[in-house]
Amino acid sequence: MKVLVTGGAGYIGSHTCVELIEADYTPIVVDNLCNSSAKSLERVKEITGQDITFYQGDVCDEALLDAILSEHEVICAIHFAGLKAVGESVAMPLEYYRNNLLSTLTLCKVLGKHGVKKIVFSSSATVYSGDNEMPLRETSKTGNCTNPYGWTKYMGEQILRDIAKADGEWSVVNLRYFNPVGAHKSGLIGEHPNGIPNNLMPFISQTAIGKRHHLNVFGNDYPTHDGTGVRDYIHVVDLARGHVAAIKYLLSHTGEGVFNLGTGTGYSVLDMVKAFESANGVSVPYEIADRRPGDLATCYAEPAKSREVLGWQAQFDQNDMCRDSWNWQSKNPNGYDD
Repeated sequence: MKVLVTGGAGYIGSHTCVELIEADYTPIVVDNLCNSSAKSLERVKEITGQDITFYQGDVCDEALLDAILSEHEVICAIHFAGLKAVGESVAMPLEYYRNNLLSTLTLCKVLGKHGVKKIVFSSSATVYSGDNEMPLRETSKTGNCTNPYGWTKYMGEQILRDIAKADGEWSVVNLRYFNPVGAHKSGLIGEHPNGIPNNLMPFISQTAIGKRHHLNVFGNDYPTHDGTGVRDYIHVVDLARGHVAAIKYLLSHTGEGVFNLGTGTGYSVLDMVKAFESANGVSVPYEIADRRPGDLATCYAEPAKSREVLGWQAQFDQNDMCRDSWNWQSKNPNGYDD
């Protein structure tokens, strides 16, 4: 059974390709490589022993998608492709709205044309309003997003929700990610940020390996147990397996479903630093810096719905996340550029 994976060469996409293959699905990848590397798919082949059918191109290209779906009989799509840097989205809102929304609209149009009315959407906890009580449930208030990236995920969910309402044949799963970290246990694939990372863990691992002099911890006066921000970190392999569970759900349900993919446990920035040092026997020097505008004190998931409906829950703990992140970083100091 073939699955179209947009953005499949990226961090989460490549790990999901591994899990799809291990679950007897065949990923068909389309990726423009603007923030990813084709080498990740070579590594996926090394891990799984399976060739990956890969098309380098843009998901906004309707003719390309039409050609792919004419050639391959896919059962559904997983839509990862999109620009994803929060800070960059503030500086380049037009590019983010154009790319992230047009790609979703184009993909759905072509899927519908070919009668493939099943899609898993890579959404985000950024769709939740900042004034919710914790933990965040799928019924928590959404909107009031703090940046264009978050709004594109919010609008993407709404587009898919409206499509499913208008046409009862559609099956849509919106997966709201929390904070993906870690890497495949082989150390062959992992997070390879172009330029300045957007997430905490690459900063920690790059500091540990000496690429950075120290880690900046933005704020130590939040109302948390140690004053630093608390987040729900989830191992990327757990996240990837959540997509496999979502596909199984898609195949037997219509309409729209929304699910949190998180662990339900919040760790502070300093918790993660200390865990990384302990798990790997390395030092991560840090300095306290000013808070960043828009950062919340605490953000973590209630993942009960995913457990009860999808039959999915996170299996990896904080130590696994830190160990596997360092295994990837230490084996690939410059990511896929090595």
